[in-house]
Amino acid sequence: MKVLPRSFYARNTVKVAKDLLGKTLVRRTGGKIISGIITETEAYRHADDPASHAFGGLTDRNKVMFGHVGIAYVYFTYGMHYCVNAVARSDSYDAGAVLIRSISPNLGINEMIKNRKISSITNLTNGPAKLTQAMQITKKQYGENLTKQSSLYITEGVKPTKIKSNPRIGIKNGIDKLWNFKIQV
Repeated sequence: MKVLPRSFYARNTVKVAKDLLGKTLVRRTGGKIISGIITETEAYRHADDPASHAFGGLTDRNKVMFGHVGIAYVYFTYGMHYCVNAVARSDSYDAGAVLIRSISPNLGINEMIKNRKISSITNLTNGPAKLTQAMQITKKQYGENLTKQSSLYITEGVKPTKIKSNPRIGIKNGIDKLWNFKIQV
C-alpha cells in the first residue's frame, strides 16, 4: 500500500482525523511488520482547543505539534502509557495533532498478543495505550516521519462506510467538540 504523503496531513485537523479512519498504521520492529486499520481517532487543535497539549503554547513535550505535519507525536501519560498522534493542521493553525485511539489488528497479531502479554485478540488494540503497547510504540518514535517507510508510518487502507462522531474521551475541557471519530471494520 502507498504511504500517505505529507500533503494529506496539511489540512484541517478535524478533517484529517476523519480521513485517517480506515488507513493502516504500520510499525516495523525487530525485522517484523505489525499493522492495523485505524478505527478511532481524536482531533486536537491549538488556540481554540483547551483540551489540546498545544493550547498553552510551545513546550519541549509538544514541540512537534508546532513543526512539520506528517510527524509522530508520541507522549507518555499517567506515568505508565504512551499515546501516538499524527501531527496534522492547515496553515491557519500553529499546531495540531490527531490521536490514534484504536486499530483493528491486521499483520503481526501474534506479535501484538505477545507484546501485550495477553492470551487472546479480545481488547488487543482498542485503546491508545493498548495499541502502543501492542505495536511497541515508545518515545523512540517521537518525531518519526510518518510519510516514508520508517519504523512507523501510515498507508492507504479501506474506505469507511459510516463514521460516528462523539465527544472526546478522558478530557475535562473542550468537551463540547465532537472530535472523536469511530468506524466499524
